[in-house]
Amino acid sequence: MIAILQLALRSLYNRRGTALLTVFAIGLSVTLLLGVEKVRTEVRASFAHSISGTDLVVGARGGSMQLLLYAVFRLGGATHNISWQSYQEIREHPRVAWTVPLSLGDSHRGYPVLGTTEAYFERYRYARTRSLAFAAGEAFAEPLDAVLGAEVAAQLGYDLGQSITLAHGTGPISFVDHDNMPFRVTGILQRTGTPVDRTVHITLEGMEAIHLGWHNGTPPPPGQRPNPESLAGLDLTPTAITAFLVGLDSRMATFQVQRHINDYRAEPLLAILPGVALEELWSLMGVAEQALLLVSGFVVLVSLLGMLAVMLAGLRERRREMAILRSVGARPRQIFLLLASETLLLALSGIVLGLGLLFLTLYLTQPWIQSHFGLHLAIHAPGRPEWSLLGLFLAAALVASLIPGYQAYRHALAEGLIAKI
Repeated sequence: MIAILQLALRSLYNRRGTALLTVFAIGLSVTLLLGVEKVRTEVRASFAHSISGTDLVVGARGGSMQLLLYAVFRLGGATHNISWQSYQEIREHPRVAWTVPLSLGDSHRGYPVLGTTEAYFERYRYARTRSLAFAAGEAFAEPLDAVLGAEVAAQLGYDLGQSITLAHGTGPISFVDHDNMPFRVTGILQRTGTPVDRTVHITLEGMEAIHLGWHNGTPPPPGQRPNPESLAGLDLTPTAITAFLVGLDSRMATFQVQRHINDYRAEPLLAILPGVALEELWSLMGVAEQALLLVSGFVVLVSLLGMLAVMLAGLRERRREMAILRSVGARPRQIFLLLASETLLLALSGIVLGLGLLFLTLYLTQPWIQSHFGLHLAIHAPGRPEWSLLGLFLAAALVASLIPGYQAYRHALAEGLIAKI
């Protein structure tokens, strides 16, 4: 067997131009296959950890998916709000370590506006353990301060100290602006790859201030609209919020507190485990990742078919080589093993090249992908899923090698019979 491998290596070296092109094509296919798999798994992990370190998300009673969408992804809206009194009572629960209130319902040029407190920047976690960080500026200190997500600042070209006007409602077009209460940008967050990037963050007091004088969604008359100067001395404590995040003193208390909130009698509330809800939501969106994997699989198939075509086309040019091997005593079985060994050597070389190209591409593009998309593609040795894909690829190459091997075996056997006759 060693002699056959040595002969296969020498044969490939004599045809090194064609062999190198074949290896390069296989390498690109392997790079694409593993690259798509890595992006798929990292995107799934990023999605599943859009919010981390939060034990419960609490909102008005309704569907868990609806609560997850508006509280975490800022999509849709709540059917009802939560009274500030109920929020304070739950916050005082002995097993609750911290809470972060969230108030939604307004927008800025199509981007959602979130009213919250400074605890949001301290407690919010994503990608398992990563916390929010400021690319510029700092958290809000005054009621009419605003902190922008990375995408908002980049797409709208905003900088620190700039004045912005919020709009009533969450649609891309609003007919009522809160132009009587302009906000000043005090901070811009680093990109996270989560809905935080697309959010304008303001204080709960600021959210209350822009709705002073409103009744049932109707703004006050133009002459009675308050201005920033009129806020001095006013109590801007909100009367209601949209949802809030809950952190517990122990994970063991999760179901106990969840049951307490779901059975809360003062008003109908719903507490969900964000990790479980995110997995359920991803299961509804998993068709896209399977489509990506299918496309990369077809690319690998085309690569294998190309390698097979090269091997079959080369058989006609190698009839003289096969005849010489037969004349020195090579058996048809050995000719078959020779062709199969060459195919496997090409496949193994393509896999090694593909891994090298993948690591090089990740090393060169990792900072750019992190800064532009907030997606961290870790560089580490292939795991079990990657090795499984490579094993399937190698098995497919082995199956493909049987075709040229059988053709060579049949020709060698036929020529042997003719020689005997």
